[in-house]
Parts: sequence; C-alpha cells; structure tokens
Amino acid sequence: MREAYIVTSLRTPGCRRRKGAFAQTRPEDLLKTAMSEVVERTQGVEKKDVEDILVGCAFPEGEQGMNIGRVIAQMCGFPDTTCGATVNRFCSSGLEAIALQAMRIKSGMCDVAIGGGLESMTIVPMGGNILRPHPVMAKENPDVYISMGATAENVATRYNITRQMQDEFGYHSQMKAANAKQNGLYKELVPTPASRFVEKNGEWVEETFVQDFDDGIRENTTMEGLAKLRPAFAANGSVTAGNSSQTTDGAAATLIMSEEAVKKYDVKPIARLVAYTVAGVRADEMGVGPAYAIPKLLEMAGKKVEEIGLFEVNEAFASQAIYCLQQLGMYEDKSLWTSDSDKRIVNVNGGAIALGHPLGCTGAKLCAQLMTEMQERGVKYGVESMCIGGGMGAAAMFELVE
Repeated sequence: MREAYIVTSLRTPGCRRRKGAFAQTRPEDLLKTAMSEVVERTQGVEKKDVEDILVGCAFPEGEQGMNIGRVIAQMCGFPDTTCGATVNRFCSSGLEAIALQAMRIKSGMCDVAIGGGLESMTIVPMGGNILRPHPVMAKENPDVYISMGATAENVATRYNITRQMQDEFGYHSQMKAANAKQNGLYKELVPTPASRFVEKNGEWVEETFVQDFDDGIRENTTMEGLAKLRPAFAANGSVTAGNSSQTTDGAAATLIMSEEAVKKYDVKPIARLVAYTVAGVRADEMGVGPAYAIPKLLEMAGKKVEEIGLFEVNEAFASQAIYCLQQLGMYEDKSLWTSDSDKRIVNVNGGAIALGHPLGCTGAKLCAQLMTEMQERGVKYGVESMCIGGGMGAAAMFELVE
C-alpha cells in the first residue's frame, strides 16, 4: 500500500448565510478560487498534472449541481483530461472527498488529485430546494429526516449537557477565533473575490470586492449576552444561536499526491493521511458521532488520545461537541480547549460556532485549518472529526512530514 500526502490545503473565508459577504456570490466562484490557488501555490505542479477532482457537497443541486466536480475543473481551466465527480456524506462530504482521493492514491489508481468541498447555504437552502421525504419512511422512521437542532436538544437532555456548559463552550470558540483573526493565524485562508449587486440609476449593477476574513466571528461575545438568547429549537430547550454552528457559505480544496509524485515534482508535503473511518449512531442523536468515530480511528491507527497533538472536532452544536470531548476524556480538563489556555489542543483557533459550518465544505475546511496548525506547532499527529446528519461520525488522522 502506497502513502498519500497532503501537499497544499486551503480554504476561502466562511461567511454568514444571507447576511455575509458571499451571500450574492455563486458557489462555483468560491470553489474556483480555492481550487485554482492550491495548484498556483504548489510550485512545480500544473493543472495538467491533476488527474481527478472530487468535490464534497451536501446539497448538490441548483448552482452547485450538475456534477460540480467536473464543472469546476472546466471553470478553473484544467484540461479535458482532468476528471471530476461529486460526493455527498452530508456534513463530512469535504473530508470524504479528500479521503477517497487518498484511497485512490494509496491503491495505485492515481498519483495527483484534488479533494475539496463547497456549500452556499444562502443560495441552496438546508434541505435543498425541493425536499420530498418518502411518505412511508417519514411515518415509520421520521428520525432519518429529523432537524439537526432537535438532535442537539436530544443530546443535551439525554446526557445532561447544561445551558451553562454550552454557552461557555460557545464563548471560548468565539474568543479563540477572535484571537486568531486579530493575529493573522488563519494562514490557510485565501482572499476570495466576491460579488454584490447594488442599484445605480435604476439599474442593478454587479460590484466585485475581495473578502479576506471570516465574517461570522463575534469578538464582543460575553457570557451575559449568550445567556439572554432564546432557545432556537425547543420552547424550554438549551440550544441557542449562540451555542450552535453558524450556517455559512464557503469552499476549500486540498492537493494530494503519491510518494512517487512528490518526488517527481520535487514538492515538500505537509502530512500523510494515516487513516480515515466512519461510525454509525442513532439518527436522533447524530451529534455523538465523533465519540464513536475517533476511538475507532485511534484503534485502526494503533494510537491513544494522549498521542494526538491537535484535534479539530466540528462544533455543529456545543452540546454534541461537549459530549464527544467528555467521552474522549478531554472536557473536564478545560486547559485542553479554553481560549485562555496556552495548552489547548482542541479547536485551537475556534470552531464552527464562531467560523461557521458550510456543510459540504466543512471537512475540507477543517483539513486546511489542521494542516496550518500542525505545521505551526510542529505537532506530529492531528485528528479531525465531525458528526453527520442522519446519524454518523467521521474521523481522519494525519501525520506531519518532518
């Protein structure tokens, strides 16, 4: 079995649904920026060298439909010989795309490939443009279609995750992100051209500008302010907008190579993909997925939690992220995840509560963030993981190339 190496991993900013900088920018244009930039920044590699592109997308329809993996190859100016496909594992679609390309490389079927993800939650709404649940399934097993917010409430109730705990977790996510933004720590972020339409002299005119920061970070967040927010999914619930991930627009891309290709093109890789796995859980508490996927991953790789230097655990909701950290033995020691600790190893620069969760993009986005911090800190092993709508968890482990 060959090795698969992460060579370059980049992301666009994550911008708020409807109110953010990308609200009027087509998703293909976001992905075009990230996709082109990973090749541009990899000296010695040209677009003609990329054999295949795989794009994760949770709702591959409308503007991000028509096999966006192939469409984006053409939009970016890759030659006809560069193929493309689209993959959907909902919240882990971006990571699935990276993992599948790595598996192809490991098996000898490919040498140079790109895995990525995108989602415009402004343009293609949650659930898609026309949601049509199967009537029998909806009656016999409605949890397969359950609201993600409802699953977060289930996790909070069943596992005694209090409102105070959730708000505290959300607060620290915002503070970590605010610090990273202020100090320029998001080195994987690509300044991205964006569009907006304004009325001038009775006509709508397109204006373009460059967006170079995540616009959902709330630097002024306080515990007092979070406590005033109303429950979002249940009248007497504890899950609010302040302790849930933001719905955002964004894209990310990762260039992956075999060892033979790394030598041929004389590039220095960042890390190798050690292992990837998924785990199934009850649909009505899908948020617990990482609590099962990460231990399964560690067992596959022959590692222990203590050997992992960095974790990116997607914050779909604070309730589920807290539960997963509890099961991994990393919640009670707050120095591992709070913003005021220099020993933190979990979501060190903030998570989806502050930066957003652009569904199909998230897995690829977290890979880019993890690669940046593994390099900056010289961390040997890093893990990214997320829960998945429908009742799953996914997790991947990377080893830094020294």
